[in-house]
Amino acid sequence: MKKLIITLVVACGLAGTAKAQMPQDAIYMPKKTVCAALMYGHSSWKEYWEHTLKRENYNIGTLTTQSVSLMAAAGITNRFNIIANLPYVKTDASAGNLMGQKGFQDVSAWLKYKVVDLKGFSVNALAGGSLPVSKYVPDFMPMSIGMQCRTASGRLLLNYTHPKTGLYVTTHGTLTWRSNISVDRDAYKSGDKVYNTREVNVPNTYDIAARLGILRKKWQTEVWGEHGACLSGDYIARNDMPFPTNNMQATTIGWYGKFQPKNIGLNARVGYVIDGVNAGQSTSYMLGFLYQFNW
Repeated sequence: MKKLIITLVVACGLAGTAKAQMPQDAIYMPKKTVCAALMYGHSSWKEYWEHTLKRENYNIGTLTTQSVSLMAAAGITNRFNIIANLPYVKTDASAGNLMGQKGFQDVSAWLKYKVVDLKGFSVNALAGGSLPVSKYVPDFMPMSIGMQCRTASGRLLLNYTHPKTGLYVTTHGTLTWRSNISVDRDAYKSGDKVYNTREVNVPNTYDIAARLGILRKKWQTEVWGEHGACLSGDYIARNDMPFPTNNMQATTIGWYGKFQPKNIGLNARVGYVIDGVNAGQSTSYMLGFLYQFNW
């Protein structure tokens, strides 16, 4: 029911160059350069997949998730960058009596290193992780703002950019480990078993993605598709609420664009879930303000 992934986007640019600096791309901030970004995100869904059954829930109506994120990317060297993000998230339902949640979610960071750089082709290795920064409730889904678990991720990213036209293609694959969490109940049911404990085993995840776009001096545009899923987990029972043990899956397509003639820029991102399991069919968009400086 809840969207599988709250996308954390770090989009930064260089003075005079339209470059996005994200964990999803092969673009790097130069040494001693920092880009700060203030991002607003909006996601909503009315229909969701209860296991594989697509349906509505009139006790929820339309679920809306909004976020404001403060993000930064720093160039330690020309081939090694650090990316950090802290979002404030708020959820609301248009019907029923379920109260939404709000608060700071998880602080996250990525280390990105360019392993190979050869005539427009690059191999990039990324390592990331996240930690909850507030005591939000993880098992009040779909109103929860997060899972309350610690994560560690590894990603391999391949990219080819044509030197003259700026046409590029990027693909990546990621594995994410998620820690167990503690919930405010003495027992819970997962699949056909009842566990008499407050400790919940949250499934690990993977994602794969492909992007096709053009990167020019002052602007960038791309179309993308990605699929994320849990490596294990159970399924939402008929007319039941979702739970952190669910095997959530989502396939999303979208567009990203950016305009940055100098050190100040704007970017935008839209996405639509075309297929899923235990996930909402959400439409999402992101708007960002970018500012680059040297240190």
